[in-house]
Amino acid sequence: MQITDTIADLLTRIRNASSAKHDTVDIPASNMKKAICQILVDEGYVKEFTTMEDGKQGVIKVTLKYTEDKTPVITGLRRVSKPGLRIYSNAENLPKVMKGLGIAIISTSKGIMTDRQARKENIGGEVLAFVW
Repeated sequence: MQITDTIADLLTRIRNASSAKHDTVDIPASNMKKAICQILVDEGYVKEFTTMEDGKQGVIKVTLKYTEDKTPVITGLRRVSKPGLRIYSNAENLPKVMKGLGIAIISTSKGIMTDRQARKENIGGEVLAFVW
């Protein structure tokens, strides 16, 4: 099956597994997805991720994170820039998610980073997703 928006597929798989209270979720691998997963680990939204070879493109196994009362740490994921409508922002106008409580994942010329990092480096780019 051909997937046109692979980032939306990644976010949907994480959202569905989180709402179903699964421990892990498997996602077809790519370098951009690995960078997004690394940001989610660094920001504390997921426990860890590992990459496994399957003979084709590989699989990312994401271990989800829950609180003590088994509620998901990720309360929301939203794809912002879609293949049909790309959303770009300069460094001054980068969006703040939930007034700074969430993160925006930005694709810049220096790689995938959070909105905080992009503001610090004074660089804009394509707004990929919001996580809160």
